[in-house]
Amino acid sequence: MVQLEEATKSAGTPLASREWALVALLAVAFAPGVLAMADVWTHVDYQSHGFLVPVVSVWLAMRQRYALRRLPVEPAGWGLAVLAAAFVAYFAGIIGGSVSLQGAALVAAIAGAVLFARGTAWLRRLALPIAFLLFMVPVPPGWITPLILQLQLFVSDVSLRILNALGILASREGNVLLLPSGESLFVAEACSGVTSIVTLAPLGVLLAVLTLRGPVARVLLVAAVVPLAMAGNLVRVLATVFAAMRVGAQSATDGPPHEMLGLLTYLVAVSLLLALSALLRRVEPGGSAAAA
Repeated sequence: MVQLEEATKSAGTPLASREWALVALLAVAFAPGVLAMADVWTHVDYQSHGFLVPVVSVWLAMRQRYALRRLPVEPAGWGLAVLAAAFVAYFAGIIGGSVSLQGAALVAAIAGAVLFARGTAWLRRLALPIAFLLFMVPVPPGWITPLILQLQLFVSDVSLRILNALGILASREGNVLLLPSGESLFVAEACSGVTSIVTLAPLGVLLAVLTLRGPVARVLLVAAVVPLAMAGNLVRVLATVFAAMRVGAQSATDGPPHEMLGLLTYLVAVSLLLALSALLRRVEPGGSAAAA
């Protein structure tokens, strides 16, 4: 009781004022970085989930509100060092034009602010909501561009092998599939699987943390994101090929039907991820009781 009373006193008006001042400082300082990330979320398909990540993170934090009320407020001075390092990284990101560094610096600054204002116990309790914010940080173009190319080549190669196994005499040049009719289909960035991988990863982590208890089951679920995403895009490419053989490449790749096919394959991948989560929850020790 004494410790709780001391914590309550330390969380009085003076500390609350300092906390609001710190929030205001972070909001003003990092506003340009947030706007830069929002621009990326708006214009890059595989980063569009960034708008939802902060919402999910706030929801995760709200789930801890009752536990946080019982924690002592023990501000850690070395949180200032974390904040200082975050600001240095942030300004380096601005000078270097790196939106990714600016976003990562914002997440680090939030962690440092919690540590400085409330202490290590609060940071441990809020570790998941804060870490989840990393999914809103745009992947550096230097990392993602080579990956997209490799995924395009992989999807093209596997699709060709499946088509040949089905007796369809197609061929390919790089990531362009040459159909028996003489028409060609370009396996674009949207069909590479990168969008599905990048957007399914946060969902996989969220499901792993919230629905599973064992580390093995959690790793398996998160690792399943890549094969599920790639399988979905393989189905999309093959369906487009079959449609092109029937109605022509132009009709098969233009308009709402092709876009709906992409959405449908993504929803199938999400459904499979949810089903795998449910299965792992049941097979892990004590999982049946938890599921009930």
